[in-house]
Amino acid sequence: MTERVEVGGLQVAKVLYDFVNEEALPGTGVDADGFWSGAAKVIDELAPKNKALLATRDDLQARIDGWHRDRAGTVIDPAE
Repeated sequence: MTERVEVGGLQVAKVLYDFVNEEALPGTGVDADGFWSGAAKVIDELAPKNKALLATRDDLQARIDGWHRDRAGTVIDPAE
């Protein structure tokens, strides 16, 4: 099970948290608290759009799967 750290209202894998804080941020002028609170804000703002896109993807995949099921064992006509 992945060890997690709670930061900025997020639950982040400890390995990612350590990488960002110890390797990615030093020397950038961005402090860790500011980064994590900003990341949480972006994730919060984009979550509804991401959920809608995932629903669209699921719908498209179901339609593709249905198309293939309906044509199982038949030669596919490229003009179709």
